[in-house]
Amino acid sequence: MSEFGVNARVSSAPEKAIICMLSGAAVLTTNDALLKWLSSDYHVGQIMFCRGIFISIPLIVLIWQSGGLKSLRTVNPKGHVLRAALVVVGTFLFVSGLAYLPLTDAIAITFSGPLFITTLAPTLLGESVGWRRWSAVLAGFFGILLIMRPGGDVMQWAALFPLLASLTGAFRDLLTRHLSSKETTVAMLSYTTLGVILASSATIPFIWKPVPMVDWGWFVLSGLLVGSAHFLMIETFRYGEATLVAPFKYSGVIWAGLFGYFIWGDIPDTATISGISLVVVAGVYILHRERLDRSRGSETL
Repeated sequence: MSEFGVNARVSSAPEKAIICMLSGAAVLTTNDALLKWLSSDYHVGQIMFCRGIFISIPLIVLIWQSGGLKSLRTVNPKGHVLRAALVVVGTFLFVSGLAYLPLTDAIAITFSGPLFITTLAPTLLGESVGWRRWSAVLAGFFGILLIMRPGGDVMQWAALFPLLASLTGAFRDLLTRHLSSKETTVAMLSYTTLGVILASSATIPFIWKPVPMVDWGWFVLSGLLVGSAHFLMIETFRYGEATLVAPFKYSGVIWAGLFGYFIWGDIPDTATISGISLVVVAGVYILHRERLDRSRGSETL
């Protein structure tokens, strides 16, 4: 599928793209674990505001290395506003889910982005989707149901938070690919960060809680991690095709499982492991079929 009808360019450095994606997934999952830790004491609005402020540290360095303020010039300001809005909504939903769900569950559910894109493809992109990808979509959503366990003893309604966050994340990734052809990585990261700070600052008068010095250190670390992770993710789309590198983002599930076990002692049950496996396999398969279709030049399913 071409993002918003924009022709994707040929991958120029696939090895760099894969390395950026693997590194970005590891750094981003580390930050997610830190956010889950902080969410037990702080409101999501305060978390977004504090870490947004400290993302400015790597941003200032990146802006300086990229040529100063001229690197922030843009030809599509509306695109930046939309991307910032998607990140604000997605972050709010995801962090809210982290407060109630095991880390592995939350991370796995956010990987349902390809399921949403395939479902919306006929309407959003005007493309036909064959039975193989529709089967993968159904399998993936069945996996999400296994994680949520509707009708069981404990219905994980909180799973709706990362599920909706994955929907906004899918649109964000499509828009990022569209913007990256004309906008600098630093500009996209800077304007999105500004949007997050402005949006979350509106909640501060109502939810602010005093922050001990130790926790300020964690907020600084979170800002550095998320800034680095999003820079790597944006660079990934600059170096390579989305369908090539996207499957490597699923490596974050491995890191989430390790963090969940060693920090919170979370051990997924059989149903959860099955659900996570279905979501990951379905997503990777959809991306695989998409890449095959693109290489053939037409939809053949």
